[in-house]
Amino acid sequence: MTFMPQSQNTVDPVKLEKLAEVAIKVGLQLQKGQDLVITAPVVALPLVRLITKHAYQAGAGLVSAFYSDEETTLARYQYGSDESFDRASGWLYEGMAKAYANGAARLAVAGDNPMLLSEQDAGKVGRANRANSTAYKPALEKISNFDINWNIVSYPNPSWAKVVFPDDPEPIAIAKLAKAIFAASRVDVSDPVAAWTEHNANLAKRSAWLNGERFASLHFQGPGTDLTVGLADGHEWHGGASTAKNGITCNPNIPTEEVFTTPHALRVEGHVSSTKPLSHQGTLIDNIQMRFEGGRIVEAKASRGEEVLNKVLDTDEGARRLGEVALVPHSSPISASGILFYNTLFDENASCHIALGQCYSKCFLDGATLSQEQIKAQGGNSSLIHIDWMIGSDKVDIDGIKPDGSRVPVMRQGEWA
Repeated sequence: MTFMPQSQNTVDPVKLEKLAEVAIKVGLQLQKGQDLVITAPVVALPLVRLITKHAYQAGAGLVSAFYSDEETTLARYQYGSDESFDRASGWLYEGMAKAYANGAARLAVAGDNPMLLSEQDAGKVGRANRANSTAYKPALEKISNFDINWNIVSYPNPSWAKVVFPDDPEPIAIAKLAKAIFAASRVDVSDPVAAWTEHNANLAKRSAWLNGERFASLHFQGPGTDLTVGLADGHEWHGGASTAKNGITCNPNIPTEEVFTTPHALRVEGHVSSTKPLSHQGTLIDNIQMRFEGGRIVEAKASRGEEVLNKVLDTDEGARRLGEVALVPHSSPISASGILFYNTLFDENASCHIALGQCYSKCFLDGATLSQEQIKAQGGNSSLIHIDWMIGSDKVDIDGIKPDGSRVPVMRQGEWA
């Protein structure tokens, strides 16, 4: 029998407690009397229990948690009727949308196995994704429009840990992933709340510089990439903490290293290649190559997961246009860790990225006062999906292009110029 030190086969309970505290105090800034809706994998129950405790200590109204389970998900693909893949639990998402409309906050705990559906029928995966996206739209709109304060954190699911660290025994893989999550989430320090205050201030400075430049577009150049991303009229850059329409300042993503804004849905030209794999709802999509004309993806390839990718692009008209462009230095802590997380929440914060689909209305000047028609007129995209994928590396340069055509270096070899 091999002896394994206790420290290697457990998740540090002190840091897990700090992550729960940061989720409530920094991620959500949950208000007294405010309800909270949590979604999480069932294996993340230890973290959900701590989050719930901190939520009630902060004065939460009612905390409601909804769990997913990998074996239950796989059972659908193994035994479910064919017609079931065109359905989703719309009643559940309608209820969530109603909760958000009534002032509830939203917290998602990520950590699903990124390879869960890799061996399942791609047609069924695509149909299920489309049905789910359609049903989720009423709730997603409340989130993407920043009507509410919301947050995503992660838990080291054993199956996810084995994908990230395949050569390690499961207990060690879990411990390594937990350590990486805690470091990226800035909870491995004595005062995580203070660390987040400082980090948010630095991201705000980057956003302020970009907003002052008023670029008309960004030009990305690197291996397999020559892409011009036009920026929406009246766009606004954001990073770190954001103030939702309900007046609460939250950190939607923990971790986060990005500053981001809204592209113009009709003004994207050229070709681009991914620099990291995309894990999308249990399918790994790798070596993505896309070509844009007039803002629309007219050609899309991938060495792995191409069938699922193209089914995602066929979700609706907006799925073939961009809803976000984000800048992240190659030297970000997550990139510097050298770990490929196979999880967009982390991998997008190691690399500049773009997102297919729905834009964020808050990424416009006076966005809270704009109607959907005004957002569309200014170039904002609308879709059932919002999927980030990574296009940055230490070999990618970015220029900002002013309305008069003059160019300003923004990034060189993946670093701020």
